[in-house]
Amino acid sequence: MVKKEKQSQPDSMEGIEQALTRTEQFIEDNSKTLSYLMVAIVVVVVLYIGAQRYYIAPLQEEAAGQMFMAEKFFERDSFDLALNGYGTYPGFIEITEDYKITKTANLAKYYAGICYLRIGDFEKAVKYLKDFNTKDVLVGSVKYSSLGDAYVELEDFHSAVKAYEKGISEFENNFTSPILLKKAGIVYEEMNQKSEALKVFSQIKTEFPDSEEARDIDKYIARSK
Repeated sequence: MVKKEKQSQPDSMEGIEQALTRTEQFIEDNSKTLSYLMVAIVVVVVLYIGAQRYYIAPLQEEAAGQMFMAEKFFERDSFDLALNGYGTYPGFIEITEDYKITKTANLAKYYAGICYLRIGDFEKAVKYLKDFNTKDVLVGSVKYSSLGDAYVELEDFHSAVKAYEKGISEFENNFTSPILLKKAGIVYEEMNQKSEALKVFSQIKTEFPDSEEARDIDKYIARSK
């Protein structure tokens, strides 16, 4: 066995040498192209860093300052002013349009969706909430809870259940998940899908027994059987 390994070693070395030779030849034959490619990569990296530092960062700071009053109006439940602004103060809609590439504009979509939900414009609520992206667990679950509520108001129950369940699967937590499960169960009842309603109501009982929703969940389970 030892002799065989020694015999195969020269073949292996020869293969490695041939591979290195081919690589060197490729580099030599394509040296100009590779040089241009390296320069292009460096230029793209420099442009990206420059854009982030000298354009996007200042724009983000400006957007956050501009949205200050809209957030204040939102806190006071002045949803029309929050959406459309007042005087020189822009509303959430203007923020989403004027600062599209900023994180603030993305957050403004969330606020706008909640505002439209509160004033009863459910189609626009769906539009803005769907466009909003987040990785925050609580904000993400509230997004899908509100999106589901808007679909319920539009009597699109299938989409409502999908929204609630997506909020549970992507942003599971002990606080909002039982709320979303209960909402999904009630919508399943509305759709006369009692087995699905029983499934989610039972999930509250077994997985979130200490939640507020679990306190009276037995009656929901009983009526779904």
